Amino acid sequence: MFNTSQYQISQHQRLSELRIKLLRLHKLLLETERLTYEQVRGQVSSGELLQLVISHEQFAWLHQLSALIIQIDELLHDGELVTPEAIAAIDSDIRTLLSPDELGDEFAMKYDTALQRHPDGVLAHADVVMLLTSNSI
Repeated sequence: MFNTSQYQISQHQRLSELRIKLLRLHKLLLETERLTYEQVRGQVSSGELLQLVISHEQFAWLHQLSALIIQIDELLHDGELVTPEAIAAIDSDIRTLLSPDELGDEFAMKYDTALQRHPDGVLAHADVVMLLTSNSI
């Protein structure tokens, strides 16, 4: 049985790993969206891409995933103990968001399309799901 200190270390490591996996997935999704954008409007620089990610409606669906990554960052860096309830909530939010569905909400539909177009995205998705379903709590 873990003591509180061991539990906190374990959860901090798990959240850090989850963050890395979500960042990889986010990067792949962003690249997929960038390619779609560039097919219509031409190549964009990294600086232009950043502006598009922030303000263009085509990239807005990715903001939900960005927000989850920020929540994990806050849990990792706020100095408070990470409660089992906080872990369960973030896990649930990630599972809910990362549910591709061609008939779902905007994120689910675009996520489904992106996964169909990008095999590496499928692998990144699987990495996140495997970590979420691992018995590390």
